[in-house]
Amino acid sequence: MSSARRPHRVVVLLLAPLIGYDAVIPAQLLGEAKDADGRLLYDVTMASLDGAPVVTSSGYAITPQHDASALRTADTVVVPGTQIPGPRTDGTIPAYLATALATIRPGTRLVSICTGAFVLASAGLLDGRRATTHWEYADHLAALYPEVQVDADVLFTDDGDVLTSAGLSAGVDLCLHLLRADHGSEVANRVARHCVVPPWRDGGQAQYIERHVPSPAGESTAGARAWALERLDADVPALARQAGMSLRTFARRFREETGVSPGAWLIQQRVRHAQRLLEATDLPIDDVADQAGLGTAASLRAHLRTHAGVSPSAYRRTFRGLPDRSTA
Repeated sequence: MSSARRPHRVVVLLLAPLIGYDAVIPAQLLGEAKDADGRLLYDVTMASLDGAPVVTSSGYAITPQHDASALRTADTVVVPGTQIPGPRTDGTIPAYLATALATIRPGTRLVSICTGAFVLASAGLLDGRRATTHWEYADHLAALYPEVQVDADVLFTDDGDVLTSAGLSAGVDLCLHLLRADHGSEVANRVARHCVVPPWRDGGQAQYIERHVPSPAGESTAGARAWALERLDADVPALARQAGMSLRTFARRFREETGVSPGAWLIQQRVRHAQRLLEATDLPIDDVADQAGLGTAASLRAHLRTHAGVSPSAYRRTFRGLPDRSTA
């Protein structure tokens, strides 16, 4: 969604009492993204309704650059977490807020972090859409806004032009997802490295995995996961053997530690590696599939279409801007 003529304009709408942590995530991650020539890919602006400083739930205030008029020229609008009365308490929306949101141009991408979903929902912008919020408030969101398809078990949702994330650090995952969707995994990985955060946690991963006592080192699946990243053609039984566990025990502990099954995790890693190869090399599709552990071009096509909604050749054209020499 970037433009060759100007950076993609992101407006972060600050609403008091603001969750300060959520508010700075887009500016830090999207604001760090650059193209190969070092040019910024996003112009990230913070705005309050009246341009005045906004008090956070932690007692300090954030001074924005603009007022609500910035919404009119936004390509993406992000609503961070907030404790604002009305949307958060009884499902209503103040007239002044409804008026401001109504100035957003049709087709503008809408993003919420944490309880910012309550604001989008109060304006009817999530009706009929799948959305998430912090797991602790998901039932309340569903009760206040029954037209919203609330999914409390994911880190973020992507419904094309409307995206929502779970609480706090899940906003990091959603912003990295936006970077991957807009500019490919290499840009997202560079930003993740700079910010010292994991480059990928799949949106379908569980929000909250209750594990009171960590497993001893010898009972973790972490070593097997690291081993598998160097051998993407390995299967789940091979991972279990590497971990020294029965298949059943391995599968249970794997899900406890990652929130997904071993098989689903392997597919995610294979598709991610295939995406990197499509972006960074001219390898034919058959070779990409083989090196990514997906076996055949047909398998790569099927999995990439499931995860990214496009064929391998279309993905390569999007993120490299070059003609694809392979068959799709």
